Formats: sequence, structure tokens, C-alpha cells
Amino acid sequence: MKILLAVSGGIDSMYMAERSLRGDLSSSVDSEFAVAHCNFGLRGEESDGDEKFVRDWCAARGVRLFVRRFETSAYAVAHGISIEMAARELRYAWFAELCSQEGFDAVSVAHNADDNAETLLLNLLRGCGSRGLRGMSADSGEFPSRIIRPLLGVSRSEIRSWMDSEGLSWREDSTNTDTYYKRNKLRSKVMPVFAEINPSYLRTLAADMERFAQVDDIAEDYYALAAQECILPDGAIDLKKVVSFKHWEYLLFRFTEGRLNADGLLRLKKSVESGRPLGGKIFGPYKVRKGKLRLI
Repeated sequence: MKILLAVSGGIDSMYMAERSLRGDLSSSVDSEFAVAHCNFGLRGEESDGDEKFVRDWCAARGVRLFVRRFETSAYAVAHGISIEMAARELRYAWFAELCSQEGFDAVSVAHNADDNAETLLLNLLRGCGSRGLRGMSADSGEFPSRIIRPLLGVSRSEIRSWMDSEGLSWREDSTNTDTYYKRNKLRSKVMPVFAEINPSYLRTLAADMERFAQVDDIAEDYYALAAQECILPDGAIDLKKVVSFKHWEYLLFRFTEGRLNADGLLRLKKSVESGRPLGGKIFGPYKVRKGKLRLI
């Protein structure tokens, strides 16, 4: 198996890289590795220092290295998105490109147990639906950019303990302490309180995410069956058929997800529940015509 290691130079990715080359991770057995490093150009000399650190590490171990520099800020402005989202889009698009061009079977990223717990809470705060409660997948199974996460069962404290015990070095990202970023604020201010309440909260949340995933699979089957009856060939939603289902409110959420915001969905639910005629009413990008919810 040919695996591309996404290595930033930070402690998590250096742990993943070191243990992958030693064959310590499940994905490491009989695998061939190369490293991909993204220089997003957001921290000036610090970003360049990260790149040099990864270059030196790869050279010392004879590991093939791919480096891409991005104009991240310009990309974010051009696409009207946040810096974080721009960096995500840029790196995963490049990873997919590398996999296709160089024949890699998967990209290995260094998300750990703490990252997974933080993602769960951030998803809850965004209003995520059941899919956001699943947490991260250990193996996306998707090609051409299959993403594997071999560290989801490893905590941040375990990673630091092992790196210290081995006398290994890594790069510190100065922005990790900046609580302007939501994840950093959660990490520094909220997670310590969780640890006080339940020292085993990472294991508890991990077990919950496994159960949430099972529930979401059931919900997905329910949605798929309902969609066959409720969504017409032209994409319109038959409201009469929707309300014939026991969990029709969930179905409305799924059918309009990504297009109708929370306020619009609430108005639609209340209008449907009232039983009054809805012809001509507008809900966000939708309009009701002859009992069918259609995009305008």
C-alpha cells in the first residue's frame, strides 16, 4: 500500500510520521510512504521554518517529499471563505491530485482523539444533524483521495509523552494558542473543564460517537426510503407524502438541508403543521405550488 503522509511539522504529524516509518501503526504494515507538506504562507518565516524542518527530516530518513506553497489569503478572499476553510480546500485538492498522479492509495492525516472530540462539539455548536455526531472517520474509503486517520484512538497527551520519551523534536505553531480561532478557544477553555468533570471524557465521547454513527446509519436508511416516495423526478418535494411519515420533521430537514436555514425550516414546519393551504408561500429559496415544495 502506498501512503502519503500529510506532515505539517507539528507534534501530531511528526508522531504519525515517526511511528509509520517504524511500522507501529496498523496502516504501516507492508506500506510504502512519502510525505506531503503544505506551506500556506500564513506565518512568514515560521511557515518557512516548518517547511525546512520537514525537508530535513525527510532527507535524513530518505523519504520522498512533496511540497506545495499556497497563496492561501488570496484564495480565501477570491472565494469569500475563511482562512481555515481555504487551507482545507487547498490541501485536500492537492492531496487528491498527488494520489491520482503518483499512484498513492491513501492520504494519512494526524487527527487524534482530542481533535475528534473537539470536532464533535464544534459540529454540535454549528447545528449539524446526526451526521455531524459521528465524529471523524478512521478510513473514508473514498478514492481517488482516500483519507485514513490512524491516530483517532491516541490522545494528545499520549502523543507528547511518547515524543518526549524518544527525544524527538517538532515544530510549534504559534497560532495554536490564539483563542480567536474557535477550535483553539474550545481546546484551551472548555476541554479542561470536561477533564475536571470526567477525566475519561475522551473515551466516553469516542464511545458515544460510535453509537451516534450507528443511529445515523439507521436514519440514512430511513431518509433514502422516504426520498424515493417524497422527491419527484423534477426535484420537487411532495409535502403531502412527507407528512405521511412518522418522522416527517426530520425528513423536511434532510430534504432541504444546505438550502434552507434554521429560521426558514422552522417557518416551514409550523406552516405544514397548521394544516392551512400553503400555495404561493415562499420559504427561503423554495416556493409551494400545488402542495409541492419547489426551488424558485
